[in-house]
Amino acid sequence: MAVKLKYQDHHLHYVSATAIIHKKDKYLITKRSSHEKAFPNMWTVPGGKISVEDYVKLPKPTPSAWYGAIEEALKREVKEEVNLQIKNVRYLIDMTLIRPDGVPVVVLSFYADYKSGKVKLDTDAVDFAWVTRKEAARYELIEGIYEEIVMADKLVKGANPAKVKFQPRKY
Repeated sequence: MAVKLKYQDHHLHYVSATAIIHKKDKYLITKRSSHEKAFPNMWTVPGGKISVEDYVKLPKPTPSAWYGAIEEALKREVKEEVNLQIKNVRYLIDMTLIRPDGVPVVVLSFYADYKSGKVKLDTDAVDFAWVTRKEAARYELIEGIYEEIVMADKLVKGANPAKVKFQPRKY
């Protein structure tokens, strides 16, 4: 299958991080605005692209590299998009996709606990809901997001991480 990529260098990708935010047995989902390039008007979880600006001004713990930049960028994205603070950020799973405009994307999915704040949406989203795992299934979520919520729900409730796997629904 031929895929038309925006960039000639096949090593170039956008890198994004998402947060499945847990608060009292519910998870925050947001509805993307109609102007979004990928998945407009669909429900998802907060997150966004990682930028060089997310880390270049931070001190380097080693002479040549920054550590923890993805988690800090994710916390910034969550604060910008939904005005919440998160804590206990843990890696969940990764995925890759090629956007409709030909940009390849690596998405690192995390789950985190709500720390503080009241949801206030930026222009990337038009609605939000705190939903249980069961309620999430009734929303028009971007494919894979429901399965990630299921994974996070199992882990939050104490499941053995080695046994929690991505199990896709039929689309």
